[in-house]
Amino acid sequence: MLKAFGRSRRARWLAAIPVSALGLAGDAPPPPPAAAVSTLMQRDLADLPGKEALLLTVEYPPAGASLPHRHQADVLVYVLEGEVVMQIAGQQPRTLGPGATFYEGPADVHVRSANASATAPAKMLVFMVKDQGRAVSLPVAPPPGGGELR
Repeated sequence: MLKAFGRSRRARWLAAIPVSALGLAGDAPPPPPAAAVSTLMQRDLADLPGKEALLLTVEYPPAGASLPHRHQADVLVYVLEGEVVMQIAGQQPRTLGPGATFYEGPADVHVRSANASATAPAKMLVFMVKDQGRAVSLPVAPPPGGGELR
């Protein structure tokens, strides 16, 4: 088939392949800026054998967000500054400002956790009770074909 194109037409056609492939790859949006997580305290809980408490700060840069995840822990959030959008699978998103709180249970899938602002940072204080040795956060694959996890 390429023989019918002639040498110069074939070269232009072959040269165009990487350009078109790059165009397709460029269609995916870049991931949002990631949150900065700092551990303030981590303690084993003597009266709850096998459990530990974590106290963290989570700071989202402007337009920052986390990918869908779960904690398999009891998570209590207090917004310190800015506004964040939080959503648990099967629930409506909530926009929370300074002083607002949010709870995430051990079986919940956190489908949206993001800074509501593209220009100002947001910061949260997070208290978590989890099994000792268990990962703080586990990624959750998005559903086939995209869309919201339910």
